[in-house]
Amino acid sequence: VQLQASGGGLVETGDSLRLSCAASGRTFSHYDMGWFRQAPGKNREFVAVINYGGGIVDYTRFAKGRFTISRDNDKSMGYLQMSSLKPEDTAVYYCAARGAWYSPDRDPRLYDYWGQGTLVTVSS
Repeated sequence: VQLQASGGGLVETGDSLRLSCAASGRTFSHYDMGWFRQAPGKNREFVAVINYGGGIVDYTRFAKGRFTISRDNDKSMGYLQMSSLKPEDTAVYYCAARGAWYSPDRDPRLYDYWGQGTLVTVSS
């Protein structure tokens, strides 16, 4: 499956932003989808994951209550709605996919397919 992330940009503290992940090539509903981010000089870190059917979601601590992950399998699209953005949310955000025969996971090393990343910059 090919993934293409979009929706990043420059926003101010407190603003909202919705990232999108367009999937193609294979049946999107056969994959769990995760969002990860990488800030300059830091390792890639888990943000959120949604299982293939959309019924199971998991968030990292900093995303809970501010970010919402969702998907539309009919459109082969995944989303990350982000609100109350902070300067520390500045990073390149990546969507990734993993076969649905596994349980949703936070470890980026377990994901087989990655989008190219979209930059989110939050100014103070």
